[in-house]
Amino acid sequence: MQSNLVIYNSLSRQKEPFKPLHPPFAGLYVCGPTVYSDAHLGHARPAVIFDLLYRYLLHLGYKVRYVRNITDVGHLENDSDEGEDKIEKKARLEHLEPMEVVQKYMNTFHRNMDQLNTLKPSIEPRASGHIIEQQEFIKLLINKGYAYEVNGSVYFDVLKYNEKHNYGKLSGRVLEELQTSSRALEGKEEKRSSFDFALWKKAAPEHLMRWHSPWSAGFPGWHLECSVMSTKYLGDVFDIHGGGMDLQFPHHDCEIAQSAAALGKESVRYWMHNNMITINGQKMARSLGNFITLDQLFSGDHTMLEKPYSPMIIRFFILQAHYRSTIDFSNEALQAAEKGFQKLMKAIETIPKLKHSAKSTIDVINLRKKCYKSIDDDLNSPKLISHLFEGVNYINQVNDGIEKLHHKSINLLKGLFDDFVFSIMGLKNEKAEIGDHELSKKLINLIVKLRQEVKSKNDWKTSDKIRQELNQLGITIKDRKDGPDWEMNPL
Repeated sequence: MQSNLVIYNSLSRQKEPFKPLHPPFAGLYVCGPTVYSDAHLGHARPAVIFDLLYRYLLHLGYKVRYVRNITDVGHLENDSDEGEDKIEKKARLEHLEPMEVVQKYMNTFHRNMDQLNTLKPSIEPRASGHIIEQQEFIKLLINKGYAYEVNGSVYFDVLKYNEKHNYGKLSGRVLEELQTSSRALEGKEEKRSSFDFALWKKAAPEHLMRWHSPWSAGFPGWHLECSVMSTKYLGDVFDIHGGGMDLQFPHHDCEIAQSAAALGKESVRYWMHNNMITINGQKMARSLGNFITLDQLFSGDHTMLEKPYSPMIIRFFILQAHYRSTIDFSNEALQAAEKGFQKLMKAIETIPKLKHSAKSTIDVINLRKKCYKSIDDDLNSPKLISHLFEGVNYINQVNDGIEKLHHKSINLLKGLFDDFVFSIMGLKNEKAEIGDHELSKKLINLIVKLRQEVKSKNDWKTSDKIRQELNQLGITIKDRKDGPDWEMNPL
């Protein structure tokens, strides 16, 4: 498998050529959401960025197993080992069962991901569906001396691990500094040290989500699920682990420690992290009142929005910035993204209308090479977009008679935009899709009307033939007293 893809490895802190462990197969694991609230702009960025990576790996010819987990248990408030489970808290506030909360917000998340045109992962495991595997992983850590049980809870021994390993190597945290800056145990004496983290927590009497274990009726810690599910589906060592930069510490540092301690080796070859989204220069957070959901973005139903913005505008907005840089969200930024997106789509619509010439004055092959070079350089989507707009300028110049393209070059240009805009970047021409849908409805209505005219002339043979042909296309005609109606057959 020949590929020039170079990606920034958060662990080595440098760009490295991507060479999968078992080509042409590539394993990708991405931390998905904790499903206790509506999907928001912060969820959209990793979803779009790692969809871009997934799409590009597929484009290069790799057979990718893309695993994205769903956290539905064990993620406590403030990402700590104490406090209320985020899902249980939401269940109590909404008077629902915890798994009702999970299903409700999973449905919203999946709908929003479809709207953003992200490809579905190969596997989407849930933490609650892997309790036995997590318990077996804990037993392994206990047997190897890296975990200890006290009062029904099990903790990872960070000091023990750090004797032979480097805890905090991903985030750059030094344990000695953590010890100096860490607060006292504040009554949590069951931990040997304040930075030991829970692998299994004994459930309080009022805790709803609990499972039997050798230690207590309880639930797994938040960090454990990713070590367990990633290695279950991708093997003890796999290619890429992705997630937001805010997960580097403690989540991913803990994950590295767990896997290395249990398996005797680190599981992840390349760590990739996307940066955060800010709003008007401030970090997006519920506490600051600048939190905005994807549904609010799409509907315009938020005080910070002047109008609705379509899913493709949001996707284009995210891809305009390099994934390792911050993005500042504002109405002005979205308006600029909308203007750029519309210009791009208009140019693509113009390609079939271009008049071809006997010769070309534009080097389309070189433009394609520049597009590959930009995306190969650590998924540099803003540079890719800049090259695509070179193509937009070429299209407009040819359309205005300033430049020339022969027939073959026009086809090459169309193929370039099909590959990089639609296939790799995952954008869609929403205007064209809406137009196609409306045209389809009008055509079906016309056919149904013609059938009704044939039927009124007692031409039953033609009437039945039209009905049968439409049914084969997935359209059912229903003859009613007030006239015929039709509907699409369910898939």
